[in-house]
Amino acid sequence: MSNTFRALVARKTDSGHAIAIEEITERDLPEADVTVDVEFSSLNYKDGLALKGLGRILRTFPMVPGIDFAGTVRTSASPLFQPGDKVVLTGWGVGESWSGGFSKRARVKSEWLAKLPKGLSTRTAMAVGTAGLTAMLCVTALERHGIKEGGDVLVTGAAGGVGSVAVRLLSRLGYRVHALTGRASEETFLKSLGATGIVARDVYQQPGKPLQSEAWHGAVDTVGGALLANVLASTAYGGAVAACGLAGGNDLPTSVFPFILRNIALLGVDSVNCPAGRRAKAWGRIADLLTEEDFASVTQEVQLDDLPVLADTILAGQVRGRTVVRV
Repeated sequence: MSNTFRALVARKTDSGHAIAIEEITERDLPEADVTVDVEFSSLNYKDGLALKGLGRILRTFPMVPGIDFAGTVRTSASPLFQPGDKVVLTGWGVGESWSGGFSKRARVKSEWLAKLPKGLSTRTAMAVGTAGLTAMLCVTALERHGIKEGGDVLVTGAAGGVGSVAVRLLSRLGYRVHALTGRASEETFLKSLGATGIVARDVYQQPGKPLQSEAWHGAVDTVGGALLANVLASTAYGGAVAACGLAGGNDLPTSVFPFILRNIALLGVDSVNCPAGRRAKAWGRIADLLTEEDFASVTQEVQLDDLPVLADTILAGQVRGRTVVRV
């Protein structure tokens, strides 16, 4: 067996950084207690930023990007994992300040890994990936706030990675899901995921009144900015919005009116440092609620060599659903 393996490596240059496929060895990986043979990773918005040198995602060089991966434990010095275990990793700064998933092999800390629940293959785990885990955490946050099945829930950025999985999960759980998108051509796709209504993005894109007609019992927002402010202004009394993204901006031009006059809640959702117990429960629910077939129309599969070009596509908002990387 060869001691070298392929990885997509970012290296510092005078003008920024350059990325290329290289042959590396385990000596190039950081020291930790579990080594994993990576089978699949995925392309997320944050990965697109990293590959293009935007947003200061990559903290050190050289660096293997890729914020998530799934595969099989190769060696382990931890009692939590044995060689042959199927595992998944999302978050914890992997692919940013720690060598990531765009590599045939990865070495990480055992506390960052989760065992794959029964029923999830490594490919399906990456069809879910960071985006799908984030979507599940958003749904759980709405449930904890008391948003009941049967209620009207809005999902922004609905054709993207987090949004498409959120639409499917909420529909499967019995909510009336309304999908907000800037791509009218995706209506058929979104309705196939379970959306009952389509909302054009330009309805909420421009700054609006601090209080608007009550339309939603809850919402999952992946966009931020003025759009999030309008979603808050349109949420019904006692409702909640789970916010997890800032593709539309990191500002929030709103007022206190929705919070003190309608008693609504803004729920921040983070999947990077989410505690291991909550993370494991989320993966378990994903395995119970979704199947391989749920991702047939949502997922495209690519290779490591395709990633530099696809980085531009995902940053332009032109990727539908999830992009699985066969490593």
